[in-house]
Amino acid sequence: MDETHVYEKKSYRKAFGASPDLNDLAKTCVCLANAQGGSLLLGIEDKEEEPPRGQQLSQREVNELVKKLSSRAVNVSLGAPELLTAPNGGQYLRLPVQPSLHVVATTSDGRTYARLSDQCQPVTGEDLHRLVYEKTGLQWEIRVIPDVRLADLSARETRFFVERVRTAAKASPFVLAKSDAELLEYYHLVTPAGQVTHLGVLWLGTPAQRARLSYGLMVQYVVYDEQEQKVRKETWLDHRLNPAQLLDELLAQAVELRYYHEIPAGATRRQVRHYPEAVLRELLANAFAHRLYTTATDVFVGVYPNRLEITSPGGLPLGVTPTTILHERMRRNPHLTATFQATGLMEGEGSGYDLIYEQLSREAKPLPVLDDSGTSLRVTVKSQLPDADTLRLLDYLAGHYAFQQKEIIVLGLIAQRRRLSATELTQALQLRQEERTRTWLGRLVEWGIVQTQGVKKGTDYVLNPEVFAAANLQVKPTLKTIEPHRLRALLEEDLRAYPNSSLAEIHQRLGEELAPHLLRRQLLLMTRDNLVEPSGGNRNRRYSLVAKKK
Repeated sequence: MDETHVYEKKSYRKAFGASPDLNDLAKTCVCLANAQGGSLLLGIEDKEEEPPRGQQLSQREVNELVKKLSSRAVNVSLGAPELLTAPNGGQYLRLPVQPSLHVVATTSDGRTYARLSDQCQPVTGEDLHRLVYEKTGLQWEIRVIPDVRLADLSARETRFFVERVRTAAKASPFVLAKSDAELLEYYHLVTPAGQVTHLGVLWLGTPAQRARLSYGLMVQYVVYDEQEQKVRKETWLDHRLNPAQLLDELLAQAVELRYYHEIPAGATRRQVRHYPEAVLRELLANAFAHRLYTTATDVFVGVYPNRLEITSPGGLPLGVTPTTILHERMRRNPHLTATFQATGLMEGEGSGYDLIYEQLSREAKPLPVLDDSGTSLRVTVKSQLPDADTLRLLDYLAGHYAFQQKEIIVLGLIAQRRRLSATELTQALQLRQEERTRTWLGRLVEWGIVQTQGVKKGTDYVLNPEVFAAANLQVKPTLKTIEPHRLRALLEEDLRAYPNSSLAEIHQRLGEELAPHLLRRQLLLMTRDNLVEPSGGNRNRRYSLVAKKK
């Protein structure tokens, strides 16, 4: 079993050895309690699936361990330990850690940690305030409503949910083989005793029952004109619809979101929507699934002439930031998210923003911009007209190559800018190291679609000019893709006419298309090759050609 945000493996030595690290185990318990709870699997090495063959644990050791951990972790509730035997005969311990619903768990020395993805991270400063703020929302979805029973729910809504899960076929065959009643229990809509959870009322309740939720799913849709004055408003505040029906009705009434551009494509014209439908569905589903349901704020959809803004209460979950959202896997409402995935409203876990990036890249559109205030999250998507040549090129390449998702995203980024440095690509893909861009570039360089210039951190990625020729596109030449030897010749001509020039003066004469770092790099190389002679300090440096000896 791999380690996740709810599972952590620790070796026998860590828990029961001659020198056990109980403080580290207590820290892990605090991490899990401050997130969504989980399990400690004690007696299994990190990279192993099973405990060592023949490993045995005694009940006395287990009892002693639980007692010691309880004294080292504050506000942490440990479940009944389970002594399990693996197929190879080795024993290991499963120690459940309950989520801390209302208070922040800490170690006995007052330190706070939280589970972020599969790592334990300290929580301090602003993150500590966010953790306290989010405590009110943890486990909201599976809290029971005392006086509502399964028989009180809407039979029509129950039938809708069950049929939607079976039709979507997103769940495993094991889950789909369950009876209707078992399916409702599996997704935590009802308890085995027939009690109904908040999640059950949200999906299966009547309007009156949904209205009893502290803060249900409510949406406002507002359209603005050029002066940002309201011209139309639609609201869904009456609790009539379950999440799937609400999403469908919103998209049906939001005619402004179906506007499109017309791009010339040979003898015809191609229609490109301001906002791809798949992107809209994923963004709205994310707003519904990951919002904080214990605050009195609605999901707000604002449509402006040049952009779309979707604002949801609660901000990003702890551990996720606007610059890491493409890779982090954290969920505020895990059980609600599971129902969204099972009914086909969302992609699989952690793949939502991958899909958004892919769809926008396919249509040569800018990536979304996220603004997290801590109490709300605003996602902005631009409606701008894509460049016709770039769009035709991407269509041509998509028709001749079977790209992977990562390759499409990278290709779209480079195609829109024509040239992208390794650092810029790393930032756009939210990666920590330039070396990791190789997995995203995939086969683009191998196929000759993208060319590299420079080395290591000085590497630039440009579209191969031959690709434009193969696509039969009459693309206006650009200096962004100029080859190094041609740039050197261009600089020689410029400095021959304008000796003793600064970098800014050279850049102004050669045009804004040439990035300053390209000019600086080439001037350094020309200096090294004794072709250019610099003078002055760093801030006032000027360049001239080296006079040729007669």
